[in-house]
Amino acid sequence: MVIGMKKVILKIDGMSCSACQNRVEKYLNKQDGVSANVNLVLANAVIEYDEEKVTLKDLNRFIEESGYKSLGIYKEEEQKPDNQKDILILYFILAFILMYVSMGSMLWFPIISFLDKNDYPIYYGITLFLLTLPFFGLGLDILKSGIKKLLHKAPNMDSLVTTSVLASFLYSTVNLILILKGKTNLVNHLYFESSAMILYFVKLGKFLDRNSKEKAKEAIKELVQITPKKALIKEKGMEKEVTIDEVEVGDILLCKPGMKIAVDGKITKGITHIEESFITGESIPSKKTIGDSVLAGSINMDGYIEYKAENIGVNSTISSIVRLVVEATSTKAPIGKLADKISGYFVPVILILSILTFFLSLILGYSFKDAIISFVTVLVVACPCALGLATPLATQVSLGKAAKMGILIKDIESLENAYKTDVVVFDKTGTLTYGNLRISEIKNFSNLKEKELIKLVTSLEQHSSHPISNAFKLYLKEKKLTCFPVTNFQNHPGIGISGIINNQKISVGNSSFLTKRNIKNSYQEEENNLATNGNSILYVIIEDKVVALIGVKDIIRENAKETIQKLKKYKKLVILLSGDNELTANRVANTLEINEVIANCMPKE
Repeated sequence: MVIGMKKVILKIDGMSCSACQNRVEKYLNKQDGVSANVNLVLANAVIEYDEEKVTLKDLNRFIEESGYKSLGIYKEEEQKPDNQKDILILYFILAFILMYVSMGSMLWFPIISFLDKNDYPIYYGITLFLLTLPFFGLGLDILKSGIKKLLHKAPNMDSLVTTSVLASFLYSTVNLILILKGKTNLVNHLYFESSAMILYFVKLGKFLDRNSKEKAKEAIKELVQITPKKALIKEKGMEKEVTIDEVEVGDILLCKPGMKIAVDGKITKGITHIEESFITGESIPSKKTIGDSVLAGSINMDGYIEYKAENIGVNSTISSIVRLVVEATSTKAPIGKLADKISGYFVPVILILSILTFFLSLILGYSFKDAIISFVTVLVVACPCALGLATPLATQVSLGKAAKMGILIKDIESLENAYKTDVVVFDKTGTLTYGNLRISEIKNFSNLKEKELIKLVTSLEQHSSHPISNAFKLYLKEKKLTCFPVTNFQNHPGIGISGIINNQKISVGNSSFLTKRNIKNSYQEEENNLATNGNSILYVIIEDKVVALIGVKDIIRENAKETIQKLKKYKKLVILLSGDNELTANRVANTLEINEVIANCMPKE
């Protein structure tokens, strides 16, 4: 971005096709000191402007002058448009009745006697006219947009629809008036159902299109929802709940176990473990103490901390990510630019072709009726404008889905050029692995069945806030198990937990727990083997006897090997980039048959 230039994202209302997008974009870019990218799918414009030449008020005015409406600065949290599903269902019933009356005889359906067009042409014509009128209410926004854009000499897809609908409706209305005057032979020249069905199907298409656009926005909305709406602030030695908007830089905030960090900041008091996987991908929470930074949206696992607010609102890390995703969806791929260029001429050309078709039909001796039908047909067939809509919609949905899966793509051009990639570099945690701790190995030395043993441990871990307990909570959820009741639960900081289950004292912890309880460790070799495989080890103790060892670690995804094999099939060089020690990284690489490994590459704290 040029020095002195400011960037803003504005919402735009009224764009229905790529012709609309092109008009707004061209008009904005013609202004001195303005550079804009308009996004049809997200209905916004990413604008860079020189504050010395242009103001935000000017930008809103430019959008209005181009024939559309500015809704102001893009806000991260927006409500979905009202769902029109019920309305469309009601109109479907009306459309079915209309089509039954007008075309039922062609399909050998029973004819309603007083609506037989041969015996009662006037009743038939008036009924079709009245059934068609409600569809003009349904498609009023399309008609208004189409007429408005024609008057602005900037026709769009709505203009094509409007022209074809009005031509068909007016032609049929004139014929109905003549029927009322006695020319009943014109009863076969009524095309009211064409006007109604065109409006209905275009409206249905817009509804489906809007749903597709909402899917493209889901990832952005999910990112926004990561941060909490309220925070606990320390004021005169007391805690006070406030909204995020009330937090100011320099405020001291509190965060208790299980709560989310409200804003980016730095710890001033306390020690805890913070789960930051949504940013780092690391499954094991990081230990944080005085002086360490914390990010908005991360989870405080087990300690009480106080932290000083540093980056709030649009300056926070998560807001920056949201902004990057929005800006990425506003860039254009080469194929999208080509589609925009072609679609810019598309609507005027179609209008000219339809008019030429009308007059050429008359010159060649076809009837006025056939000329009108040909005129309307050319307009209607061109209306969907797949070239201008399908290309940007496909890329936006792809970017949205990728972001939802944790893949942030810089811009659409990068997405289009991805097929040229020769080397694919994978991070390990959260990419090739699940990104959270799971039970990986169990050494059972008891007479208990493995499922019953795990159920005992899970019942105890349910009461713990330690990061390792998440592996058992996840197991409980996946297996849909019910827990045993636990009494006299105790947390032994740094070594483990204990409690009474079924009148037996159950303990889970590390080897230090055995030392504290004066229990002989006869399973040191098994512990070493589990540790060599990258596990965190838990001893399971019933009364004073070790009954099992459980290894917990972040395990490889089920589809990881298949993904690597497919990439290698396409002659891609696959590399593992890992902050783990070389032994652990090589073990993962060998399991997945990865070509090369770059291990222990993360900087030390």
